[in-house]
Amino acid sequence: MAEIFHIPLRMCISCRQRDSQANLLRIQCIDGNLDKFKGRGRSFYVCKNCLKEEKKLSKALMRQCRSGEKDKLMNKLKEIITDDR
Repeated sequence: MAEIFHIPLRMCISCRQRDSQANLLRIQCIDGNLDKFKGRGRSFYVCKNCLKEEKKLSKALMRQCRSGEKDKLMNKLKEIITDDR
């Protein structure tokens, strides 16, 4: 039986809690637009609990993307979530 030696831990941008990489959603912001991570560039993680708390998450997304368009970011995040499941 194989042993798991290392589980990568990442931090949620909204609640700042650390969790395993598998339990977090990885997103990137390119030119002020949210998109699912495509393998290149900087990215950030959001936990499943924070996806339910819209107010706290929207502030973190605006800070991360350096954008003031809260509605646009939240709509795009909802599209990413529905496509991911």
